[in-house]
Amino acid sequence: MTDRIGNVTRQRYGQLVTRAKELIAQVSRAQFALGDMALEIEPMRAVGGSMPNGTDDLFTVTESLQLFADDIGVERRTVEDWRYTANRWPKERRKEGVSFTVHRILASVVDEDERWAAIEDAPFNPRTGARQWTPDGAKRVVGQRVEHPVTVDEKVQAVTDLTRDDEVAAQVAAGLFKRPEVTEHVTPAERMRVVTELTRDDTVAQQVTTDLLRRPTVARSVMRDDSARMLVNRAQFDNSEETRERIRETTPAIRKIEHTIEYLDLVGSCHSFVATLGRLVPQLRGQEFTDDERETVRRQIGRVRAAADWLEGALDNGEFTLDEQLTQLLKGE
Repeated sequence: MTDRIGNVTRQRYGQLVTRAKELIAQVSRAQFALGDMALEIEPMRAVGGSMPNGTDDLFTVTESLQLFADDIGVERRTVEDWRYTANRWPKERRKEGVSFTVHRILASVVDEDERWAAIEDAPFNPRTGARQWTPDGAKRVVGQRVEHPVTVDEKVQAVTDLTRDDEVAAQVAAGLFKRPEVTEHVTPAERMRVVTELTRDDTVAQQVTTDLLRRPTVARSVMRDDSARMLVNRAQFDNSEETRERIRETTPAIRKIEHTIEYLDLVGSCHSFVATLGRLVPQLRGQEFTDDERETVRRQIGRVRAAADWLEGALDNGEFTLDEQLTQLLKGE
């Protein structure tokens, strides 16, 4: 631990803190005294100020407090702040050693008994290891946004407040989603919601869909979603015109999806076969096989060759029905 804080030693820092607390206590007493003066000039009263209907008073509450503020050289808002806080904390309820700022924050506790009890129950400060009031501690009690967020909820609220501007929010979001350690904590449901929102624009949606369908694993998984088939099954129980119309609209899409699935499977199988050979063949260098092993490999190569020849011919003439001989060959019979 460093023996200095800022430009002073820890010992000197402690002396300054002690003196500062004494001054803060004096400032708090002065602020309460000023608030009491403002209350004497304009006691708290019902809405309508100091000039109810039918009176001849020359000043409203605002005008009286503005005059007082001008004469002592401060903002009227400051005088109103003193007055409000002094009213919420009668002299016998003010806590010695607790700043005026904390009193002002806790003044928003509506119930008097709760307010009196709250100031007696200072929160624990993990930095100092003691129970003491700070402005943030008081704000947590009354549910206000803290200046120095600590908990996750407080940090989220702080970020939310800073990103209320759409342009700022867009840049922050784009930056966050570039961090894998961030996105891995986002639930699938939230990711889906984000993608849905971002792809409401048809041009964006088309580009995203195109990119996704270039990933065979993703495309096959998505296209095997049988929601369209469920619509057809629904017709068994709901034979309304609306359902029949939806089936007529969906059927071409189902066929296209099935075609794409099979195409991807076919291309994927060819790619997988070539990739496997590319990985295994270099490892066979220098190895010797028995007659039975060689015969087995030749037989399997023959099956592959026959299947490839058949597939090539089927692609040319559009006939994809397996004959009995090829079926038996592929089965190894």
